[in-house]
Parts: sequence; C-alpha cells; structure tokens
Amino acid sequence: MLTIFGIPKPFEGHFGVIQRNAIQSWTRLSPRCQVLLFGDETGIAQVAAEVGAQHIPTVERNEFGTPLLNSVFGQAEKAATNPTLCFVNSDVIFMNDFLPAVQRVLDKYDRFLLIGRRTTVDIPEPLSFEGDWESKLRERAIATGHLDNNTAIDYFVFRPGLWGKIPPFAIGRPQYDNWLVYQANHSGVPVVELTEVVTVVHQNHTRAHPAGVDGLRMSPEGQRNLELAGGYTHGHTIWDSKYILTKRGLRKRRSPYALYRQFVNLVDQHPTLEPALKSVRSVIRFVRGAET
Repeated sequence: MLTIFGIPKPFEGHFGVIQRNAIQSWTRLSPRCQVLLFGDETGIAQVAAEVGAQHIPTVERNEFGTPLLNSVFGQAEKAATNPTLCFVNSDVIFMNDFLPAVQRVLDKYDRFLLIGRRTTVDIPEPLSFEGDWESKLRERAIATGHLDNNTAIDYFVFRPGLWGKIPPFAIGRPQYDNWLVYQANHSGVPVVELTEVVTVVHQNHTRAHPAGVDGLRMSPEGQRNLELAGGYTHGHTIWDSKYILTKRGLRKRRSPYALYRQFVNLVDQHPTLEPALKSVRSVIRFVRGAET
C-alpha cells in the first residue's frame, strides 16, 4: 500500500535511540509497508538489515555535505514498489491509525498531498514493541506530550510526479517543506490535513544543528533554499491545506488564515500595502492562539 522513506542521521547517542524507535514503528504497520533508508551515515546499513528495510546509500549532496531533496525523492520514486509514498523525518513514530487515514483519502482522490501536525513527547529510552505498545504510547502522549504548531511538517504522503521537477533543496534546512505544500496547492492538488484522525509522535531531542532554526534560516543553505522556493510567499504551512480529514469524512477548511495568506501574496505583488500587513498580523496571532 505505502512506501515510507527517510534520511536518518548517524545512529549515535539519543538520535540512535529515537531513530530506531521510529523506523521500527514503520515496519510494524499493517499492511506491511516498504521502507527505504537513504544515506551512508553510521549505522544506517545495519539498522536497515535488522528491520528488513532497503538501504540506498548514495545520495547527491551540496558542497556542505547536506543531502538534496530532488535526489532522494527521485530515487525513492524509482525504488518504490507501491503507488503511494511517504517521506517522513526519522524521529517520527506512526501507529495503527495512520494507514486507514491514508486509505480514506485514496478512496476519494487519485492525486493528493497528506500532511498533519505532530505530537512531541520526551522519549529517552528504546521502546518495547511487544504487546499493546500503541495504547501505552498514546496514553503517554496525552499525559506528557504537546501538539506542535502548523509550521512543523514532518511527513508528506503523495503519489509520484506530484511536484514535477523538484529543486535541489538542502534537506533539514528551512523552506523546502513549505515549498512542497505551496507547490501542491498551486498545482490544484487536494492538500489534506490528517491531525484530527492521526496521532503522529515526534520524539523530542536537542537541535541537530548548533546554529538552531534562526541560524539555519540565515545560513548560505537556508538562503539558497529560500531562493529556490521563490521567496517566503511560496512557503505554505499545515494551515494552508484546503481539506481536513475528520471522523465523519473530508471537509473544507474554514479559517481566516487562508484569507491572511491571500493578503500576504497580494502584498508581495504590491509593496505599498506593507503597512496594512501589520494590522492583519495582529488578527492572525489571535487566530493562531484559538486554533492551537
């Protein structure tokens, strides 16, 4: 049904623990999914062999050694044995509500992009996947986790060819994920948020890059990603999805945030409207507080 692929960091320290947890959860989904692990970092080949995943070691990188999105997606589409793919960060745990949600959208659309918000939970230890591990993890997420905001996009479910020619974005640097959502919307593909029906667990960790988010945004890689995307107005978030999957079915999103996005795009075309944007932003801050 689904091919899941990711680009793990080296399996060292806490990252090694949480990535093993995540990848093991992918291999326990039913029906069983094909799992592709990209990169030649420490431990990837070993973990792939342990869990029955396919290891693809060669990935194109930029001059800083960062994997490029177009290389990974291109190879994943060629290696996939299923018609639907899911690119996911390697610290994310899926459970048994994920595939049924995907299937519900598959029953409705041939082309789509599925995204959703994540629940961050502190998990310092290797998880046991014996018995009713999912119920225990859900209880833990409710008791100690928190739902992250609309800008944290950790998974993308899609059909091959959705984006056409993908720019050589540096993975793990700002803007590439926002561009994926923007481009799907721009192409008229239904973008569906799954947050209401799927619990996706993001295992908390220290920042992988010492520069932090702001530092990466202003770094040469971050600025290059921004240029490749076509600017900030070509970056959408989860709140830009046109549909929401609920227990009752698909519904169109009704949110002032969509109007805000349209206004931002208008300001980009007519800079003289920039002062008015400050007032609109004060309104959207209120909306964000109401929806989180």
